[in-house]
Amino acid sequence: MEALLPDRWMEMARELGAFQRARGIADARALLQVMLIHLGEGCGLRETAARASLAGIAQVSDVALLKRLRSCGPWFEWLAQALRAAPELRDAQSDAGAQGLLGGRQLRVVDGSVVREPGVTGSQWRLHYAIGLPGLQCQEVHLGPSDEGETLKRFQVHAGDIFVADRGYAHPGGIAHVRRHGGDVIVRMNLVTLPLAHPATGQPLDVLQQVRGLQVGQAGSWPAILKVKAERGGQRSQEIAGRLCAVRKSAAAAALGRERVRRESMRGRTQVQPQTLEAAGYVLVFTTLAPSVQAAQVMALYRLRWQIELEFKRLKSLIQLGHLKKHDARAARSWLQGKLLVALLIARLIAHAERVSPWGYEIAWFAAPPRALSVA
Repeated sequence: MEALLPDRWMEMARELGAFQRARGIADARALLQVMLIHLGEGCGLRETAARASLAGIAQVSDVALLKRLRSCGPWFEWLAQALRAAPELRDAQSDAGAQGLLGGRQLRVVDGSVVREPGVTGSQWRLHYAIGLPGLQCQEVHLGPSDEGETLKRFQVHAGDIFVADRGYAHPGGIAHVRRHGGDVIVRMNLVTLPLAHPATGQPLDVLQQVRGLQVGQAGSWPAILKVKAERGGQRSQEIAGRLCAVRKSAAAAALGRERVRRESMRGRTQVQPQTLEAAGYVLVFTTLAPSVQAAQVMALYRLRWQIELEFKRLKSLIQLGHLKKHDARAARSWLQGKLLVALLIARLIAHAERVSPWGYEIAWFAAPPRALSVA
């Protein structure tokens, strides 16, 4: 596995403060091995120390391990960023995207998830995550306190990127950020999150009036303009051309949606508006994609957003990311960064295994074999 790690990974352990002195752990290699026992195997600190001692890797106490872990956060983050930029993972994404998916444009699904410490007084962290489709490789991660809201402004945008996001990302400023850098969006919305206007008159667009004529399962689209207010010290007010796309739910799905709205209203102690209950019978999406991408295709692309929900389930069940065990902020952040590193190492191992034949040769070698072979 060491061959899959980025260059200078041991030197960066010293530069970033993860490994400053030996004291029972000989070098950065031994430090990473010990941390992978704790993070990958899910062992407690005391069991990790015992296993490391029995394996001859390190002689260190559980208290010393916690101190080491607290210093490893920046190193784990650097390793994870380097792994996400690995050529084999990036090439797998681009090759998959080149196979006719919107003309080879990169489809990126983003979402956020809260990770909590056990107990009533435990702290909470929010994970902002982006994966590429159809390769399903992690492309970008941001970690912060749970009170940091979801916004597309957190993510880097390359020209041609198409962002798919849920209602939490339906903010004009975030959409303007994507468009400013040459990307497009497919974002779910409700009646209040996005101020849409009619492109001809500039008057507010009556969303429900537009979608009432849809039949069950039918998708439709209507031109719309998103009005973005000026930000303090930032961009001027602007208008972004796009479309309102919608599909009418079945009676059963609409009933479930209305029940969900009522439960949320009871928790928030607010009164449900009739328009909100009516809107629960539709899936409403705002997109900046060209009209050549039909409404049914836009809605089909939005349904791919479910893949990131499955990714969170894998992280929280298989990698045990959902059970935060550290009770101070520095250790918690390092623990979360380490868990994300474990997930990326597994992804790179899988990508490497797919390129290797049972005889140990890389598949790329057979595609372009050398002109001459020398046999000793």
